[in-house]
Amino acid sequence: MIETFLFPQGANDKRFSAFLLGMRVLFGTLLMCHGIVKLENFTKLASGMFPDPFGIGSQMSVALAVFGELFCSFAFVIGFLYRLSMIPMIITMGVAFFAIHGANISDGIIALVYLLVFVMMYIAGPGRYSVDYWIKKTYT
Repeated sequence: MIETFLFPQGANDKRFSAFLLGMRVLFGTLLMCHGIVKLENFTKLASGMFPDPFGIGSQMSVALAVFGELFCSFAFVIGFLYRLSMIPMIITMGVAFFAIHGANISDGIIALVYLLVFVMMYIAGPGRYSVDYWIKKTYT
């Protein structure tokens, strides 16, 4: 069960896998840019400027956002622990859209687009051009 979750077998057609790779690189890199900006301005954002929708403090909120947007996006781009790395990304975009932007499409359209794309890509899996595919092929 856990093996199927971590290393899905479906969607391994070469053309579809190339499409998934392109989507991973495009959307993962775009989200990483948001994470890099947050990391560069971490001190300023953590001093109370960053929204704290769950009452855990601005520092922890921005740290979790950087983790989801930067580090998990990198794993997403290369297809390493793909579905596991996408969970923080999906949660971050869900919080951004629903809690920060109040589900207002005109204010939170970017977060909504990321959220929808990531949910669909979570379902599709990483495809054959990913570290997960290589791990599964090598060790099973």
